[in-house]
Formats: sequence, structure tokens, C-alpha cells
Amino acid sequence: MNGRADFQEPNAEVRRPIPHIGADYIPTEEERRVFAECNDESFWFRSVPLAATSMLITQGLISKGILSSHPKYGSIPKLIFACIMGYFAGKLSYVKTCQEKFKNLENSPLGEALRSGQARRSSPHGHYSQKSKYDSNVSDRSSFVTSPAADNMEKEIFPHYEPIPFSASMNESTPTGITDHIAQVKVNKYGDTWDE
Repeated sequence: MNGRADFQEPNAEVRRPIPHIGADYIPTEEERRVFAECNDESFWFRSVPLAATSMLITQGLISKGILSSHPKYGSIPKLIFACIMGYFAGKLSYVKTCQEKFKNLENSPLGEALRSGQARRSSPHGHYSQKSKYDSNVSDRSSFVTSPAADNMEKEIFPHYEPIPFSASMNESTPTGITDHIAQVKVNKYGDTWDE
């Protein structure tokens, strides 16, 4: 017995393990459709309006003299910069909306990962935090059921780190990494040098 409760409530929901979504993940057909839809909507409904608005504001500020134009290229560099910033701001502003679209997909590993990630963030802090070795043994006993897969996932997410032992031979006032032997160079009154 590992100190955890071995019983399960009759109506308790069994959690499925969180799917691993890595760089090698191949999206489903429905996920590809949502990706294309998100890309298209973020471009037309967020990026284009924000880029155009930021360019208009920048041109207005240049015309009023608040921003100066480049002596050789005029207002073009600042307008290009405003357009690029507006484009990326539009794309970034659509991320939450796109995540919600993926969460609403029924049979999507990506949607499941996003839903479980949200559940993990909204769960009590103590369940996912790493336990100190100074906690009492009473805190190790849990009143809720966990599976071996959840234990492995917790160990994977929060690996155990051993503290670095303090060495009494190290002195904070003495810099490390400096060699003990430093060549002494002598110079006479004529400018001749030699090592000692």
C-alpha cells in the first residue's frame, strides 16, 4: 500500500491520460479544417483590420509631425513596421478564439489536450505542486483516487531535483576558475621585460 486510498466512488469520473501532442503529431482531417479556418479568419477579421488601422494611425502621426519621416525613404519604413506589428497583433489576438474552436471538437486529441490543460490549470494548486521532503507524512495520504498513469505523469511534469550540496571549502569572497599561478612580469627603467 503506498499511502493512497484504494477505493473508488461509484459515480466517480475516470480520467483518461492526456494525449502527447509533440512536433511529430499529425492532425486529423477535422483539425486541419479548423487550422485552415482559424488561419483564414485571423487574417481577414483581425490581422488586416489591425494592420490597416495601425498604418493609418502611423501615417496620421507622421503627417502631424509627431513622428518624423526618414530623410531618404520617407514614411515607408514606419508604415511597414506598423503593418507588420498590426499583422502579428491580429494573429495573436485570435489565439484564444482558435483554442476554443479546438476544445469544442469531439474526437480530437488536440482538443482533448487543450481541455485537460485547462482542467489542470483550474485544479487546486496543491495537487500538482511538488511536495517538499519536509512535509509531514499525513500530507502524503490522499483522500482522492489517483492512478499509476497520473503518478507517472506528475513525475514527468515535476521531476525530483536533488539540492546541490554546500561545500565548506568554497569561500564566497574568492572567485573560482582563476589559476593559482599568475606570471609576474618585471619591467626595468629601459622598458625591458622578463618573467620571474
